[in-house]
Amino acid sequence: MPIAGIYGPDDFANRPPGQVTASSRAAPARTGAALPTPSLAWTPEVARATAPLYERVKHVIPPIEWPLMAPTILAINELKRARGAVILAHNYQSPEIFHCVADIGGDSLQLAVEATKVKAGIIVQCGVHFMAETSKLLNPDKMVLIPDARAGCSLAASITGADVRLLRERFPGVPVVAYVNTSAEVKAEVDICCTSSNAVQVVESLGARSVIFLPDRYLATYVASKTDVRIIAWKGACEVHERFKGEELRAFREADPSVQIIAHPECPPDVLAEADFTGSTAHMINWVRERRPRRLVMITECSMADNVRAELPDVEMLRPCNLCPHMKRITLANILDSLLTLREEVTIDPALAERARRSVERMINLKN
Repeated sequence: MPIAGIYGPDDFANRPPGQVTASSRAAPARTGAALPTPSLAWTPEVARATAPLYERVKHVIPPIEWPLMAPTILAINELKRARGAVILAHNYQSPEIFHCVADIGGDSLQLAVEATKVKAGIIVQCGVHFMAETSKLLNPDKMVLIPDARAGCSLAASITGADVRLLRERFPGVPVVAYVNTSAEVKAEVDICCTSSNAVQVVESLGARSVIFLPDRYLATYVASKTDVRIIAWKGACEVHERFKGEELRAFREADPSVQIIAHPECPPDVLAEADFTGSTAHMINWVRERRPRRLVMITECSMADNVRAELPDVEMLRPCNLCPHMKRITLANILDSLLTLREEVTIDPALAERARRSVERMINLKN
């Protein structure tokens, strides 16, 4: 079904001015928490200790670069055990993080689910800020750290809680679904969250003729094509995925008709029309594992292609790809610093967190 309408900030004359209201903040480092910085020298001992980790990434990280990374990787892995910490990493994190220091990796849904099972007292979220907020919502009594609090998201920045309230005024009684790429402030105003992997299921679970779906206009368009539910969308977009063009993909096919193309549903419709498969990051990875195409164009953030190639070196990855500048704020250096100093800690107002938690838990508890 076609999108019923797409709304944005300019469509509300009474929209409050200003930027997104902060629903969480980075707390100061805890007094007395800092540990001394370990030696980061490349030594024969470091080489031996990290050799098994390099085997995981040798197809995507040149040997000349490994001595620059290995001492920090070893220090992180030793320090997280000393701190009783666990590291969660999104699929868009670079290979040295995703394959060498993360305890749990995956897409937004996987990380949200795994965050509910974490036993460690400290969670280090290697991803963007809304992901760290989600971990905090689901683990209110644990310390949640994000190595760089500036790691934001264009989608999360596109909408505020006030915008959701204005949408509810315009469409009274219509349920609201929020993509997890939103702040805790927005999650507190909606009925249920979703990810790209379960968006259609979540929309249809509400049993409504119409649903407000926010903030990604392209994911909303994709969902609308898969359901008879009337979708009212928001004008947000991912700055990584919206830059892809269908004509780029046609050029790849013209050069090699055997090439396979898979795309994330945050991409524009002309891109998805050229794809052999459309799915969430987890579904894309599983598709590659099952199909093992000889040559592949993966239309999503660059590092995910590197992470897949590290696991499946027989699959030749063709570009284009686009880097997420926010994801790339997370580095080995600031992960180490976060563990050493226990910053940046994510805190959320308890009253707001209680409301936001309900929308996330409702998604997680949705029966498959």
